[in-house]
Amino acid sequence: MADPRVTIVGATGAVGTVALEVLAQRGFPMSRLRLTASRRSVGRELAFAGENIPVEDTTPEVFDESDIAFISATDEISRDMAIAARERGCVTIDDSGVWRMDPEVPLVVPEINADDVDGHKGILSIPNCSTTPLAMVLDALRSEAGIERVVASTYQSVTGTGSAALVELEEQTRSVLEGGEAAAEQYPHQIAFNLLPHIGSLRENGYYSEEAKMLNETRKILHEPDLPVSTTCVRVPVRVSHSEAVHVAFDRPVGVARARELLAAYPGIVVVDDPANAAYPMPIDGADRDEVFVGRIREDTALENGLALWLVCDNLRKGAATNAVQIAEEIVKRGAWLR
Repeated sequence: MADPRVTIVGATGAVGTVALEVLAQRGFPMSRLRLTASRRSVGRELAFAGENIPVEDTTPEVFDESDIAFISATDEISRDMAIAARERGCVTIDDSGVWRMDPEVPLVVPEINADDVDGHKGILSIPNCSTTPLAMVLDALRSEAGIERVVASTYQSVTGTGSAALVELEEQTRSVLEGGEAAAEQYPHQIAFNLLPHIGSLRENGYYSEEAKMLNETRKILHEPDLPVSTTCVRVPVRVSHSEAVHVAFDRPVGVARARELLAAYPGIVVVDDPANAAYPMPIDGADRDEVFVGRIREDTALENGLALWLVCDNLRKGAATNAVQIAEEIVKRGAWLR
């Protein structure tokens, strides 16, 4: 059986470039790799496995010779190209929010719900980069007790917005340190030396869309449609890695020691929890890693049968590119890409 032909749509973007790294590092089997982006990037060459691959224009025809496509682009491109790919027999794994809550589209974190890959209808979706680590931690802990309530506050890096936001952070930081102004284009306010409790668009209930994503996506991934989840999402002046303060109430006690055991045994989670020696996860620890790092595990003093903890995850890798590649690995293992 021949290896699948692979296409990355949005190959020059923040997630697309990391997807190239992840595919190479994990030795993903493929017989051909094609890269597409917007017209302004056409002709540019990107390095992969010792060769330079030219970037092509993103058109439906590219899927005529593709079996699996990773899409990390605008919502409009995700919507149009995923449909075009499906019509041409190509399976897509999409990074946008367009398809996540579609009941016909599996929303997958392989450590949790790999079986949802079976029976896909040509389009699969990866969760929001702040949802994935939270869902993994909850899945590890719910094996001991039922979850009654989740409250999470996120501290999200600028690369969650994209490459341009990282450039803006760097330019603002340089300007402020030199006594200048901080010109803001990617965000409504200065991000350097600042925090923005605002990610996405504002909803009528006072929550921003990023917070709504975490609620709805967590429920879908865990197959718990009524799980109470409340979040506050904050953009912070960090290059890479999202952090989260999480409070979970259970239907019966889950001791701290038992929680550490469950988390340490869970695939893709690393426990770093020795606060007496200042050992806890930080964004710099999660950067360029695929694991979810968890620490500050303690009893919650406000919630009955509650635990409080802190987690960190690279938003470009496990939060996006690595999770997508893991889904592709499941597709290949199950033979679910064959035309």
